[in-house]
Amino acid sequence: MFNKILLAADGSEHSLRATEKAIFLTQNNPEATIEILYVVNSETSKSDVLRDMDTDAITLKRNQKLLPIQVKLKQAKVNYSVKFIHGEPGPSIVKYANEGKFDIVVIGSRGLNGVQEFVLGGVSHKVAKRANCPVLIVK
Repeated sequence: MFNKILLAADGSEHSLRATEKAIFLTQNNPEATIEILYVVNSETSKSDVLRDMDTDAITLKRNQKLLPIQVKLKQAKVNYSVKFIHGEPGPSIVKYANEGKFDIVVIGSRGLNGVQEFVLGGVSHKVAKRANCPVLIVK
C-alpha cells in the first residue's frame, strides 16, 4: 500500500492523467497523502523575471498551472500538499523523492516541454532510472 505519494506535475495534460492514477492509488487508504512537486527550471525562472513579473505574479502563475490538479484532488477528498523547488526537473525530482522517502513517484510520460522530452530522453525516464522507489509513468 502506498501512503506517501509524490506527484511530479507541471500542469500538462499528462500530469493531469498522472493525477488520476495517483488518486486511484489512494483509494481505500485514508492514511495516503499526495505531495505535488513542481520544479521551476532556470529557463522558466529567467523568462518570468525578464517579463518584469514580480514575485507574487510569478507565484500566482505557477499555482494556476496546478489548479486543475488541486481541484481533482479536492473532489476526490485526498490529503495533499504542494511544493515548489528550483532546479533541473529530472535530477531535482529524483533527489526530492529519494530524500523524502516516498513510497512511489507518479509522473506523466511527457511534460510541457516536448522538445526537451524528445532530445534529452525525457524527465520521466531519468526519474524511473534513478529513483529509489517505484515510479509510475502515465501516458
